[in-house]
Amino acid sequence: MRDLGVGFRYLVQGQKWVGRHGRWFGFGLLPGLVTFVLYVGALVGLGYGADDLAAWATPFADDWSSPWLGLLRGTLTGLVFAFGLFLAVITFTAVTLLVGQPFYESLSEEVDRSQGGDVPESGLPLWRELWISARDSLRVLLRVAFYGVLLFACGFIPVIGQTVVPVLGFCVSGFFLAEELTAVALQRRGVELKERLTLLRGRRMLTLGFGVPLTLAFLVPFVAVFLMPGAVAGATLMARDLRGETAGGDRDGDPRENDQERGNLPSFGGDKGVHHLPH
Repeated sequence: MRDLGVGFRYLVQGQKWVGRHGRWFGFGLLPGLVTFVLYVGALVGLGYGADDLAAWATPFADDWSSPWLGLLRGTLTGLVFAFGLFLAVITFTAVTLLVGQPFYESLSEEVDRSQGGDVPESGLPLWRELWISARDSLRVLLRVAFYGVLLFACGFIPVIGQTVVPVLGFCVSGFFLAEELTAVALQRRGVELKERLTLLRGRRMLTLGFGVPLTLAFLVPFVAVFLMPGAVAGATLMARDLRGETAGGDRDGDPRENDQERGNLPSFGGDKGVHHLPH
């Protein structure tokens, strides 16, 4: 049970880290804001078009009398929008990480740098990293969908479906959310998805202590955007723990002095070892 608290502490430490490094927090917000705007636009469009989609899908009901026609299509419209909202929730993190790959990778590298020691680099071109991230995210989403269907079916079991199943649902969501976030740091270390899942299963309580509170926080609209930079930072710290890497402590000192002295700006160019622009 100790690992449960350790996982939560990494989540808090990540938020504190970006709080001390304000510019990195600002850069880390950009992918989440872009993704959030895209999702809001898509959901608004779905809201306007869901009734037309329901009418298109039920031509056999055109001659039905009131109130059955309205009841059928109204219910179907609600289900279409609810399904769209569900997809938005379960894919938001994956899409944000994909959109913000250069941002979050640079942020993760800076967290590694602040802990001392070597800063692992994948050595892969950006297009290759994006392809691997997209492929792994799809594999994770398929696993989430499988467990989602299974838990949905179990939800009809009396008592258990209303008590145990929701808890299991949050645990599953938290586990895979932690996987997606630690992937930013572990992918740079050349750790494949299968090995990442093995690492996380080996420290299951640590993973849940990090992922479940974050899943609950992400249920609040717009909160995910502000927590993403710190979540990536905390996941990097947790990835170091999972790999048994020694933390040397934050060497940055006063972040305000560092920002002035060395320009705390990420670089997304070809040389991934350079992350600060000299004045």
